[in-house]
Amino acid sequence: MPHLFSPLSLRSVTLPNRIGVSPMCQYSCEDGFANDWHFAHLSARAVGGAALVFTEAAAVTPEGRISPQDLGVWSQKHFEPLERIARFIDAQGAVAGVQLAHAGRKASTYRPWSGAGSLKAIDGAWPTYGPSAVAFADNFATPEALTADGILKITQAFALAAARAVAAGFRAIEIHSAHGYLMHEFLSPFSNRRVDRYGGPLENRARLLAECVEAVRGAIPDRIPVFVRLSCSEWTPGGFDIDEVVTLARRLKTLGVDVVDCSSGGNVATAVVPAGPGYQVKFAERVRRDADILTAAVGMITSPAQADQIVRNGEADIALLARAMLRDPYWALRAAAELGHAISWPAQYLRAGPHGAPQRQPAERA
Repeated sequence: MPHLFSPLSLRSVTLPNRIGVSPMCQYSCEDGFANDWHFAHLSARAVGGAALVFTEAAAVTPEGRISPQDLGVWSQKHFEPLERIARFIDAQGAVAGVQLAHAGRKASTYRPWSGAGSLKAIDGAWPTYGPSAVAFADNFATPEALTADGILKITQAFALAAARAVAAGFRAIEIHSAHGYLMHEFLSPFSNRRVDRYGGPLENRARLLAECVEAVRGAIPDRIPVFVRLSCSEWTPGGFDIDEVVTLARRLKTLGVDVVDCSSGGNVATAVVPAGPGYQVKFAERVRRDADILTAAVGMITSPAQADQIVRNGEADIALLARAMLRDPYWALRAAAELGHAISWPAQYLRAGPHGAPQRQPAERA
């Protein structure tokens, strides 16, 4: 049976274990550019033994940023600092992944420690876009409904960003279609009130995501795996739910998606999420079983035994960690020691390894 430290092959990429660093917004960019903070943050997790390290959500257009401090990938210059990060992650034996995103109607907001809701004009607010002119919440601006031309430009922006990411050394691409951002907004009947080919039945609501997947898949080599993050429940009756997710996942597999990253929530401001240890794992298990596609589980996965059990029980193929990785960048190294599996420690850190420092041989006498 596979376990947390067994390898996993995704097209030409082989993960040395099943531990991944989930995309986590750092809200620390200027004009979308990664900096020393991002290098230190992402590199530390690769040094710490994680097999897959995703960047935070990277906006494919300027107006697709959640906040003014979000990471951006809408120009070639944005990949110059990211290329250094990808190269370092690769040198540690890990796989560098980039999450491509557009925040839709939840764009142009304050970063968490600077305020809440939509930016004021004095703080640099910009126009937001969504499937329909429906605001996320009372303190969010009402978005402008995207035109067909606007939708096409966004699809093209995802494809161009993916191609640039691969050229910069990233070996996995994730399309963000969860947490109430643009792709998820189209999937949800709560935010998508359109009556054209992008609204109504699931096939239409999923059209933007399907077109984006096809565009990304066509812009990158076949050897590069593609992930899609989905919110598998809106925790509100009548929303985009797990049954529709399974149907969509089957379609995504035919379009060349390799892994469905199973999260939840984010599109209904009043939803009550029953958060608890591993509360979203059931979604990864259902999608894996019923759509016959590899899945990643995320959400309050904290202990090595818990993560190992998820893989051993066939509930998911990858355990993605977020808060646990913020608390301990070396979580994977510690997990290997606790579970009794060998893992490659950086030579510089061998003295701290599970077996201590190697014995120094006495110098030969002349």
